[in-house]
Amino acid sequence: MSVPTVVVHRNADVLAKAVAARIITRLVDVQSARGSASIVLTGGSVGIATLAAIAETPARDAVDWRRLDVWWGDERFLPTGDKERNETGAREALLDHVDVDPERVHVMLGPDSGMTAEESADAYAAELRKAARPEDHGPVPSFDVMLLGLGPDSHVASLFPGMPALYDTRPVVAVHGSPKPPPTRISLTFPSIQAAREVWVVSAGEEKAGAVRLALSDSGPFQVPAAGARGRVRTLFLLDRAAAAKIPMGLGRPSSP
Repeated sequence: MSVPTVVVHRNADVLAKAVAARIITRLVDVQSARGSASIVLTGGSVGIATLAAIAETPARDAVDWRRLDVWWGDERFLPTGDKERNETGAREALLDHVDVDPERVHVMLGPDSGMTAEESADAYAAELRKAARPEDHGPVPSFDVMLLGLGPDSHVASLFPGMPALYDTRPVVAVHGSPKPPPTRISLTFPSIQAAREVWVVSAGEEKAGAVRLALSDSGPFQVPAAGARGRVRTLFLLDRAAAAKIPMGLGRPSSP
C-alpha cells in the first residue's frame, strides 16, 4: 500500500473546488491513456460539495462522461430517491448534469428493490466481479480514484470502529447497528478499498482533526478505520486547515494561501 501524501487547503470551499479540479485532471489523464476510467463516490458535505464544484466548472466538459464507470463506497439502505442516500445527493449535485451512461452508474440497491441488505451487498459484489479484469487480480476493479470521507470517529465508507465489517474479507457487506443513522448500510470493505489505484480521503472541519491525526499515525485500522484507507499506487489526504490542525508540523503540504 502507498504512503499517504497530505495536502492542506485554506477552507472547505477551496478544498471542494481543488478536489474537483484534481478529479477532472485524473479522469482525463486516465481516459487519454486507457479509453475509460472509474471513480468511487462518497457522500457527506464535502463529498457532495466537490461533485457540485465539478458540475459548475466548464472544465467538466474535458471528461468523456460516457466512458466513466461510477461506483459508491457505501450507501444508506434506504429507498431510491431518499434524500439521505449518497446516490441521491450525487445525482442532484453532478450526475443529472452530465452525460453519464446509465449502464455505467452502479448503485447500491435499497429496500424498494425487494432485497434485504445482505442480498443488496451480494448483488453489488457480483457487479464488481463482473467489471473486474484479469489484470486487476481480484474480485473488484482497480478503481482509478476512490473518494472517501472521514468521520470524527475515524470511520470511512460505513466501516466504523469496532464493527464486524472491519474484519470481513468479502468485497461488500451489509452493516447493521451503525452508530450513525440510518442503522443499516451497505459498504465496501478494506480489500475493495485497498484495491483502488488511488484513494483520496477528503475531510474538512475542526471536529475531524483528531481523526485525521490518528489516521496518519501508526494506529491500526480496526481501531482507526481511516488508517486502512490506502491505495495501491497513491494515497492522498486532502484537508482544510481545520481538519489538518492536529497533524505533525511539516506533514501537510499547503496548496493555497
